[in-house]
Amino acid sequence: MPRVAFELKVSPDRVDEYIARHSPVWPEMLAEIAASGRRNYSLFLGDGGRLFGYYETDDDAAAQAYLATSEVAARWEASMAEFFLGLDGRPDQGASGLTEVFNLHDQLTASVNTDHESDRS
Repeated sequence: MPRVAFELKVSPDRVDEYIARHSPVWPEMLAEIAASGRRNYSLFLGDGGRLFGYYETDDDAAAQAYLATSEVAARWEASMAEFFLGLDGRPDQGASGLTEVFNLHDQLTASVNTDHESDRS
């Protein structure tokens, strides 16, 4: 299952309002995120407005395509675009992707599989 991480920059003077807009997110937008196939979706906010997002999906390209054509997502993203610095286009389409360099579960699974293969030798 692909894990996707991304980063955006929220204007530091608008962080409180950005948080308030997510408390809660529109129910119809929550439904669209789920319908797109994204799961375990979280946003984390750091110092100076640094925003880190994470989600899991079976097919990220399909999830992106679904949301790109969603009228609800277009309205939500348009309402949120004003918070971001250095962004061209919709936040959900223009975020900077991050490369995963470590995953505990994957390495433990690989280690267990390697150990079992050694036991068979």
